[in-house]
Amino acid sequence: MGGNSTTDDNILELKGIQKSFDRGNGKTLRVLEDINLGIRRDEFLCMIGPSGCGKSTLMRIAAGLIEPTKGQIFLHGQPHEGLLDSLAIVFQAFALYPWLTLEQNVQVVLQAKGMESHDIKERTKDAIKMVGLEGFEEAYPRELSGGMKQRVGMARALSVDPEILFMDEPFSALDALTAEGLRAEILDIWDDRTRNPSSVLMVSHNISEVVFLADRIVVVSANPGRIRTIVENPLPRPRDTHSPEFQALVEHLHDIITNAELPDLPVSTVAPVIQEDLIEPLPNAHYSDMLGLVEFLEGQGGGCDLFLVVAQTHVPFEKVLPIVKGLEMMEMVDTPRRAVNLTPLGRKFVQAEMDERKQIWRDQLLKLKLFRVVRDLLKLREGELSREELVQEIAGRLPMEDPELTFETLVSWGRRGELFAYRKDHGVLTFE
Repeated sequence: MGGNSTTDDNILELKGIQKSFDRGNGKTLRVLEDINLGIRRDEFLCMIGPSGCGKSTLMRIAAGLIEPTKGQIFLHGQPHEGLLDSLAIVFQAFALYPWLTLEQNVQVVLQAKGMESHDIKERTKDAIKMVGLEGFEEAYPRELSGGMKQRVGMARALSVDPEILFMDEPFSALDALTAEGLRAEILDIWDDRTRNPSSVLMVSHNISEVVFLADRIVVVSANPGRIRTIVENPLPRPRDTHSPEFQALVEHLHDIITNAELPDLPVSTVAPVIQEDLIEPLPNAHYSDMLGLVEFLEGQGGGCDLFLVVAQTHVPFEKVLPIVKGLEMMEMVDTPRRAVNLTPLGRKFVQAEMDERKQIWRDQLLKLKLFRVVRDLLKLREGELSREELVQEIAGRLPMEDPELTFETLVSWGRRGELFAYRKDHGVLTFE
């Protein structure tokens, strides 16, 4: 297995990779800082970290889709620039051509490589068989389930016989049962040493998923993105997700990520160092979930161990973490060590009547610059701001965040504080 490989076996190596983006105002945003990483032969490597930490950007740099600001990429020990012909990528979005059949969606990639017709036919047939889609060759994307669409994406990637397969959160849009089946299948495909891919690099946000799949787990921290640590996974295959050893490794990764994302600092020591022009990325947490957590903590006497929160609420860790981060931004919880505790403001909020809750929430929102920007834009637009304009503004100010997702979160938080209303049918924000 790849876990036994040495660093001399690197297929691809990234040295001193740094990436910055122009923010359009004469300033740059540093996204990645001093990344050094090798992808070994016959290895399943996973990257995990918070949203916006640069995982997908790093993958695209490794693939040659984005140029690094600084640093160099080596392929089989030799410097390399531009696209890598020896790899293929499977993205989270299926990106199928709706007017083409399943078979044609696979063939189009091979045609772009200029292959002979006979070879295209054979490669397509083998790839479709590899992912278990025989009999569906003439089906169109609209006739396929989400899991089948992702299988087409995998077939398309595997058809080019890549030495390295990159996968960017390939299972996150699928239901749990379908995702579980596809994980097992991609492991079987990778483990067949008679064919490519030799190695897989996968970006994920799911801790249990990476423990199940990976030989090594790269934990990336944010602002800017850095490799916090690389964890070797010694668990033998096939892996039992219910074994004590598996759960212990999951909890170990929980601790690493929690300590990175929720540092053991009281709110009062963090606030003074915030830069005046900083726009804070919003974690993907809805108001109702944050309210539910503060009410849960109040019922626990004001605080609870983070993992007990997960166990007792039956909400996955990767979903609890952004809820906690959101409440930290609103100064309603503190996170010493592994605990989540209500602050005095959090207690006041959860014990308040509805109108007072709205006022507290509104006051805290206006401490975040993104909400002040929205308020100022509304004033400039005489009380009516289009969704498109705000999404564009978010994309410009937070280039590493998903602007659509940030917009949805912003609306969820802002409406509860009555900072603005959102008329979905007209796609506009208004003061009333």
